[in-house]
Amino acid sequence: MSGQPMVPAPRSQASYGPCVLLKHGEIFLKGRNRHRFTERLHDNLRVALRGIGGSTWIKTAQNVTVLGGQVPRDALVERARRVVGFNSVEPAVRVPSTLDDVTRAGVEALRDLAALGPVRSFAVRARRRDKQFPLKSSEVAAYVGARVKEALPHLPVELKRPEVLLSIEIDRKETYLSWTRLPGLTGLPVGSSGRALVLLSGGYDSPVAGLRAMRRGLACDFVHFSGAPYTNPSSVYKAYALARELNRHQPPGRLHVIALGKAQKQLAVAGAGRLQVVAQRRLMIRTASALAARTGAEALVTGDSLGQVASQTLANMAAVDEAATLPVLRPLLGWDKQEIIDEARAIGTADISVLPDEDCCQLLAPPRVTTRAGLPQLRAVEKRIDLDEVVGVLLDHVQVMLPGADEEPAAHAAGVCSPVEVSS
Repeated sequence: MSGQPMVPAPRSQASYGPCVLLKHGEIFLKGRNRHRFTERLHDNLRVALRGIGGSTWIKTAQNVTVLGGQVPRDALVERARRVVGFNSVEPAVRVPSTLDDVTRAGVEALRDLAALGPVRSFAVRARRRDKQFPLKSSEVAAYVGARVKEALPHLPVELKRPEVLLSIEIDRKETYLSWTRLPGLTGLPVGSSGRALVLLSGGYDSPVAGLRAMRRGLACDFVHFSGAPYTNPSSVYKAYALARELNRHQPPGRLHVIALGKAQKQLAVAGAGRLQVVAQRRLMIRTASALAARTGAEALVTGDSLGQVASQTLANMAAVDEAATLPVLRPLLGWDKQEIIDEARAIGTADISVLPDEDCCQLLAPPRVTTRAGLPQLRAVEKRIDLDEVVGVLLDHVQVMLPGADEEPAAHAAGVCSPVEVSS
């Protein structure tokens, strides 16, 4: 997800310290086991901060994580926005919980914002987490707002829809002031719902589905089926770049590359005909299920959207699912194509997906694909080849890669790089 320009912090004071407020998402609702989700969320945040170039610290407040360190705050914001599970990311400053310190910080924040350009309106909101603070929340907001108006009489006050909302959150020892609210990825912390294997093609759909699965708490590995040896490696490079981009949002998952071309030819020779595409999909699902058993994945994730193409009719999806040995999740089932493309642009995968490649799904595809594949006909085709042997050969020759291991973690996957192979 691309970042927005950060507003510079208020001028440094002896008792001031820049930080980032991270507002929790769904884990707020988790009740007694909330601490487990919070621990997972913080573990993922620590992974995202690796290689940032300085020491960092993480502190937990009430349904809020506070992030700081000896690195530029903009860098902290950029890394934090990658982490699934935060509703918002707010550049902030922390000061001692005294009315004088809070007021001084508020005036300085608005003064510095006004120095950057005209501020059309402002308002102050306060929240006391520490009920021992001598003033009520509304009294703090009114007091600080009045002091800002005294110091900067040209700034208009607008309580309903201010251009700048100065937020004050008062804890027992520290108070946090923020003035910019950036959207987070929301959802559940990656890994809190288990592990999944994403069938990753080079198109728009599957990477969007992968990130949606992550946002439901699934840690994801990836499998890409290429048409090798009958296609060039362009689809593998795209899959690697897409997995690298998705790994920015989770502790890195591995990419498994499987050359499907010879098995596709076996299905064609066996007389698949109009069933070829669905038979290929069943073979992919069967192979992915066996791979998932090796990797500890508990579900498969695909980018299918109901009715988007001939192979994604309800009947064909049911025929494909029959070949699976674990749940097949389809996060994009009800999305239309434009919604998927818009989401791909928002998460940063669209520029990779649009690159040309040789898609294995088009290899040996018939002119017309059946929209209602029957299981008896599919099984008849599959009986003409030894499926167990075919799947075994495919898994024996799988290439395993760790996307992103060859570069600085902050690098953006805007193009295609040489894959780093872990094992085969």
